[in-house]
Amino acid sequence: MTITSAAFKHNSKIPSKYTCDDENINPPLELSGISRETKSLVLIMDDPDAPSKTWVHWVLYNIDPSTTRIEEDSVPQGSLWGTTGFGKLGYGGPCPPPASPNRGESGTHRYFFK
Repeated sequence: MTITSAAFKHNSKIPSKYTCDDENINPPLELSGISRETKSLVLIMDDPDAPSKTWVHWVLYNIDPSTTRIEEDSVPQGSLWGTTGFGKLGYGGPCPPPASPNRGESGTHRYFFK
């Protein structure tokens, strides 16, 4: 399965529109290569570079496997929210704390959609 977005390229910065610095809405996503045998999909967006642990920004489950697109600021019909690292349901966009060179933090975070 492959997940891409028209809003940003692989290994590039997520536009501020999708972060806590702006609208904090989910980006549009395209899903492809889903196996015909798939019964349901789960989407997780996380940040493995968070200071204390991998930080979960978005969990959606019960996604129909025929879904090929998740529109900006929306979720597929019938899908359900999971709890994020913020302790809330819904999308919580990138919002890393300022880097602390004393703790060896660079301030650059990676976000994985899987």
